[in-house]
Amino acid sequence: MAPPYDFKRIAPGVYGNRRQVEGEVVAILHVSFQDRGLRLIETRSRAVALHEIHELMITDQDTQPGGTADRVRAVAFFEVTNPGLIVAGDRVTVGVKRLGTLAGYDETHMPNHMNVVVKAPSLDEPEIRVGDKVRFKAP
Repeated sequence: MAPPYDFKRIAPGVYGNRRQVEGEVVAILHVSFQDRGLRLIETRSRAVALHEIHELMITDQDTQPGGTADRVRAVAFFEVTNPGLIVAGDRVTVGVKRLGTLAGYDETHMPNHMNVVVKAPSLDEPEIRVGDKVRFKAP
């Protein structure tokens, strides 16, 4: 059996040029938690396929792949319309406003959907509407 994969060996510089991943908001959520206990997976990147639906969450805590987040707000579900690779550190926008920086992923609800966790300036509920474009862009 092969030894476990060491995720710490994959530094941000490993990722070269890649296209912008885009999605469209399909449902709005209005819930926040002070003790959610999200455990972000260690992987820095995730491939997202066309038409997959994932949950978009924000946290005001400093976290990263392999970390945790208790203070979170679930803000929306989005459908992937331009698939590709999203990487922790990507800039995330919804509509014309910057939401924050991609912090990591929680797989609590897999295989139904992945929680995509974004580090935002606050847990204030962002103005998001069904149909808004979600964009993940390399820094």
